[in-house]
Amino acid sequence: MTDEVILQVKDLKTYFTVDEGLVKAVDGVTFDLHNGETLGIVGESGSGKSVTNLSIINLIPSPPGKIAGGEVLFHDEDLLKMSDSAIRHIRGNKISMIFQDPMTSLNPFLRISNQMIETIVLHQGLDKAAAKEKAIEMLKLAGIPAPEKRIDQYPHQFSGGMRQRVMIAMSLSCNPEILIADEPTSALDVTIQAQILEIIKELTRKLGTAVILITHSLGVVAGTCDTLCVMYAGRIVERGLTVDIFDDPKHPYTQGLIRSVPRLDKENAERLYSIQGQPPNVIDLPDCCPFYPRCEKAMEICRKKYPASARFENGRAVSCWLYSEEKK
Repeated sequence: MTDEVILQVKDLKTYFTVDEGLVKAVDGVTFDLHNGETLGIVGESGSGKSVTNLSIINLIPSPPGKIAGGEVLFHDEDLLKMSDSAIRHIRGNKISMIFQDPMTSLNPFLRISNQMIETIVLHQGLDKAAAKEKAIEMLKLAGIPAPEKRIDQYPHQFSGGMRQRVMIAMSLSCNPEILIADEPTSALDVTIQAQILEIIKELTRKLGTAVILITHSLGVVAGTCDTLCVMYAGRIVERGLTVDIFDDPKHPYTQGLIRSVPRLDKENAERLYSIQGQPPNVIDLPDCCPFYPRCEKAMEICRKKYPASARFENGRAVSCWLYSEEKK
């Protein structure tokens, strides 16, 4: 990781209009991504992790969705203001994405070769023969055995783990500067998960690619990510260096997430901790702390107003009234 910032997300807001009201799926998200950095985004389902990253590459369906505000600066150029043709040149080329389910991300009617070669020809300007050689090389790097033969097979001839390896190879085939990995191991067993994460880590290190890793698993980010953003109800409630957050989690939600992870280093088995209650309904959510109904440290002000971000050392930021000067 270097000091060079290649992506800046500033006050990003993505809303969806539904019959019941306005869904603020992403409501003021801000973070920076440095060259070569692996940034983790964690949170419960519905917290806005995937919508944040779909917004970055402008893949929000409209209607019902709309990017209501903010900036996404890639090398100081706002991706949200680009034309459709300009963002298509960025998407899949400079910024690539591994989608959540490899079973549905690949077209079942097309051979792997057709799906990989199309992207390489489009973005790299190679002819089909050279593009196929590049695709075979990437499949080999991703750990696909006999890639020269398997590249001409169909997705149904691959296992779930092998399909995910194909998705990794495809997403990195154009040497992107940023890779967005949306729950890349969610449909796989634990052993295969570890292999997939190691492949992503090794390939992105070789290529110098920065990574945004979306996951539910704190175990995944602990061993993979340099920095961490914790999301809740469309906002980042805590962000900082991964080691700092694990050593000293400050937001009550982050504390709850870490306490809910089984510990193997404790002699006496304890009942697994569970955060009480359920995530909030984000339709027409009032401007208060959305975590207060589940928080063991909630105060009266938490019910009335959303807290400003409190700053700590090493770029740490926490949105919680426990650390706000305003209430004092």
